[in-house]
Amino acid sequence: MKVSTLRLLRKERKMTLQAVAESIGVAKSTYACYELNYRQPPIEVWQKLAILFNTSVDYIIGATDDLHPQYKCTNAKAILKNSKLHWDGVPLTANDLEIVRDLLERVVQERISSKDKKGLSSI
Repeated sequence: MKVSTLRLLRKERKMTLQAVAESIGVAKSTYACYELNYRQPPIEVWQKLAILFNTSVDYIIGATDDLHPQYKCTNAKAILKNSKLHWDGVPLTANDLEIVRDLLERVVQERISSKDKKGLSSI
């Protein structure tokens, strides 16, 4: 792992050691040891860090220079089923996700309704 990668990602997001530690469920001192490369996190923690920093484990450990890996799923409905979503490091609750789903559902319904009206007016 590049020693500074975790620190760089954290600083770019203006997060404290404590905030990152709480987000991934470890003590502040434990996370600090990860940043300083004194300890290696278990795979579950690598995955949490990748999700938190919106990148891949490969990027964090220095195996790739690609900060943002290509995600295959572009269906917002499927993405919102992920209960571990966050907004710039702030975890989203189930209620938050439900609000977003409802909003997007209304947007889509309005678009469909608008297209239906346009189609009827041309008859």
